Amino acid sequence: MRRKIAAGNWKMNGTSNALAELEHLTASLPANAPTVVICPPSTLLFRACETARNIAIGAQDCHMQTSGAYTGDISAEMIADSGARYVIVGHSERRDAHEETNTMVRDKAEAAWAAGLTPILCIGEAFEDREADNTLNIIGGQLAGSLPSDVSAENTVIAYEPIWAIGTGKVPTLEQIIEVHDFIRTRLIARFGDDIGNAIPLLYGGSVKPDNAATIFKAENVDGALVGGASLKASDFAPIIAALAAA
Repeated sequence: MRRKIAAGNWKMNGTSNALAELEHLTASLPANAPTVVICPPSTLLFRACETARNIAIGAQDCHMQTSGAYTGDISAEMIADSGARYVIVGHSERRDAHEETNTMVRDKAEAAWAAGLTPILCIGEAFEDREADNTLNIIGGQLAGSLPSDVSAENTVIAYEPIWAIGTGKVPTLEQIIEVHDFIRTRLIARFGDDIGNAIPLLYGGSVKPDNAATIFKAENVDGALVGGASLKASDFAPIIAALAAA
């Protein structure tokens, strides 16, 4: 059985008042809840780790170096020191706005491992790629270039997020989600073998909401979700978690 994971990416949202949502979310977790991860802004990492109960905390990015003259950046070691256990790497907003390459994303994943963190490694295509029927080529290239070689089911999570669906309200059809997740699974098995390739959790992200989560989780190779806006409020995220638990 692969791990089921419901991860929430708060992005650049939330001040100390938002930490109350962690308590509300804990109170709403079902008995058979999957692994729940919340990735707040870095300013809240320490306090989130102190507040969270039965919820793992992650960061939204890390630097590939352990220390140095990198003003404004945070190392994986610093994130681990806060008590966090996960870190998102390669999110499309980082790849785009900060021009992060596959190589940089791979180096960040390796830095996360070195610090004892689990990277949630993001891949996804732009709308032009989807329209040009180039989705699988883009996904295959990102997977090959971003994913390090020493992968295991315990140390890595992969999230497929079509860029055109993030925060837009647009959601791929279930058939499109299945096609990409099955493709990723096939590539993982080809590269790492059946045992590892079949065991790495694959998350879907992109306008996941309470009213579509159950349908998305029907896909065999969707093991959870990386949720943006709907993770900011426990009242929105809790139904998604419950749908995953029931899948």
